[in-house]
Amino acid sequence: MTQREWAEKDYYADLGVSSSASQADIKKAYRQLARDNHPDKHPGDTVAEERFKKVAEAYDVLGDEKKRAEYDELKAMLKSGGLGGFGTGGPGFPGGFQGTHGFEDILRDRGFAGDGGLGDIFGGLFNRGGHSRPSAAPSRGADVETSITLEFREAAKGTTIPIQLSGQAPCTDCHGSGSNSGNPSVCGDCNGTGFISENKGAFGFSAPCTKCGGTGRVITDPCPTCSGKGTAQRTRSITVRIPAGVEDGQKVRLAGQGEAGPNGKPAGDLFVTVTVKPDKVFKRKGDDLEVAVPVSFGELALGGTITVPTLESPVKLKIPVGTPSGRVLRVRGRGISRSSGIKGDLLVKLEVDIPKNMGAAETSALRTYVQSAKDAGYDPRAKWSGLE
Repeated sequence: MTQREWAEKDYYADLGVSSSASQADIKKAYRQLARDNHPDKHPGDTVAEERFKKVAEAYDVLGDEKKRAEYDELKAMLKSGGLGGFGTGGPGFPGGFQGTHGFEDILRDRGFAGDGGLGDIFGGLFNRGGHSRPSAAPSRGADVETSITLEFREAAKGTTIPIQLSGQAPCTDCHGSGSNSGNPSVCGDCNGTGFISENKGAFGFSAPCTKCGGTGRVITDPCPTCSGKGTAQRTRSITVRIPAGVEDGQKVRLAGQGEAGPNGKPAGDLFVTVTVKPDKVFKRKGDDLEVAVPVSFGELALGGTITVPTLESPVKLKIPVGTPSGRVLRVRGRGISRSSGIKGDLLVKLEVDIPKNMGAAETSALRTYVQSAKDAGYDPRAKWSGLE
């Protein structure tokens, strides 16, 4: 999602919070809405699925303080008619105009916007792209993607796993500054501000300085090891903490663990895609665990207590008298435990196991029971409509 697309989004409304909401309130609202609209709870419901995607997109921006600040700045600028005091219906455009497309047309007529439209303006403002001027140096290091494979129970309970990454890391000789002395010089074009003020017709705005890339500093004595970049190719080992409850195919984001940024700029992010192996005992359904347990006819008919497995230690489960085969019993709080505090349940399906080799005594006893039950009027198909 780019800043150009943010212009038409109202992420606060999507999460049902005010623009002054705290990060904690935003996180709380996201968790509730994500839980209520999760596709696992509404299989086949496209409306809930789209709502879930909108909520996730909104939290991706508002849940990140840096992205939220940029989003708020962009929305405030559009609302107040920024860029030199001209907005939709702003001064200088009697009658106004609607939407970003009209804005782009007027900017283009004035000889200001290039092929990118608003992207030329906002791209310069946020150091991301733009076609009407040379692009500024990257404001951060590149994001990195990798993948890992976990056992089912590792993913359910959470784990830490070491991985090796090869990529750009801070230069060990200049400590990432790019300067041999460790002291970059002040940029003469922008006097260290990182921005150049420009006027074009009625418009006045500041753009990142192209000489220093918006940093306000230039390298006059480049480090011989990294040639002034501040980064060098290196293999490093990091420990990735996988939160409890991660799902197959889910991506875990580790902020600042991507490639190092040039000349001391922030590092990018690391995205770890998780593949979860199937388990021979449990199956997952949302935050619940499903397990099939074999039982005897007598245990279902007479009731009893059996031992069932969980992710931690086995627990006792009481079977009511007269329980039908295939019934599912619920054990509260023994499913997936997420780091957010959400706990699923264990769903135990009882399946009758029929003995294949019975001795003479067991066969005789079973025949006696069958005949006795028949004489008492028991018919397992008495209420079955299959032969009607």
